[in-house]
Amino acid sequence: MNGSGFLDRYRATLNGLARKDRLRRLSSRSGLDFASNDYLGLARSKRMAEALAAALAAGTPVGAAGSRLLRGNDHEHEALEAKAADFFGAERALFFGGGYVANFAVLTTLPQKGDLIVLDELIHASAHEGARAGRAEVTQAAHNDADAVDDSIRSWRAKGGAGHAWIVVESLYSMDGDRAPLSELTEIADRHDAFLFVDEAHATGVYGPDGCGLAHHLEGRDNVVVLHTCGKALGASGALVTARAVLCDYLVNRCRPFIYATAPSPLMAVAAATALDIVADEPERRERLARLVALASKRAETLGLAPSGTQILPIIVGDNARAMALAAALQSRGFDVRGIRPPTVPENTARLRVSLTLNVGEADVSALFDALAAEWESAR
Repeated sequence: MNGSGFLDRYRATLNGLARKDRLRRLSSRSGLDFASNDYLGLARSKRMAEALAAALAAGTPVGAAGSRLLRGNDHEHEALEAKAADFFGAERALFFGGGYVANFAVLTTLPQKGDLIVLDELIHASAHEGARAGRAEVTQAAHNDADAVDDSIRSWRAKGGAGHAWIVVESLYSMDGDRAPLSELTEIADRHDAFLFVDEAHATGVYGPDGCGLAHHLEGRDNVVVLHTCGKALGASGALVTARAVLCDYLVNRCRPFIYATAPSPLMAVAAATALDIVADEPERRERLARLVALASKRAETLGLAPSGTQILPIIVGDNARAMALAAALQSRGFDVRGIRPPTVPENTARLRVSLTLNVGEADVSALFDALAAEWESAR
């Protein structure tokens, strides 16, 4: 049946997004990389490519061809998990196909009925989705407000909440580049007999001793679960959940996104394991990135912008159309900078998200800010 009304509601939604300057379209890579999360420049590294070529030559399969509990559990998966547990200082690690599914998997499995999940309001969408799909009660706390987290748990307890609370945060936020108050949140978790779940997506490989992340000192605790994505600074794909062994065993037995999904490619396990070796062996990569961050921060201040102090530099424009026009102007000058609009960020905070990676150099960063200075006034 080809009645014309079947697609009308979808067209209407797309037309509504277009009127609000929120319609998204795919665009290919072009220009200098100020948009990706390949912070350490590993995605195209020679060492990674050689490791994958050697794995293929040795007979490593491209696809797992089954779930981990069937025939999809390869030596490469187990080798990566063992290396990751040792690298991050955890008792156990479990490899998932991506950060989104890992967040969803943890939050639909570990928090139980009668528990409370307290989400930072700006945490990744995957955490919001996982919390809503799970069995625990869910509330949000103001961004990076430890007191608000504490108040949420106290209020829940006062109303009869008797399970465990789960505090869920990013260590380094993807759209603002700011850091979570992990010390205060750890104290709150301990005080309330709560779990702390830390998404290290944008910190893994970049911060902490040997790139172990901002939550490195918390790994191995009974009440801490950490997520490390492999598709950002590690230059591969997939994600690692690190926790006490009993929690990982519980995920293997009760986590539907783990049990019923085809396992990640064994080649990606090889790539992620190689990336951990590179991060440990080549600290100069983090040092070079730190120099780019310092330069970008200094240049941002000359434009009256408040730098984040990290490799993620948000440039708040406010209006959706102006943000996208500024992004297009920079792209026309050869800089791949992307505009970010609601609902990814809050209303009236449309922005450029400048991402600093080792795919560019100091001269490129300076050139970007020269271009931004030339275009900035017209975008205001």
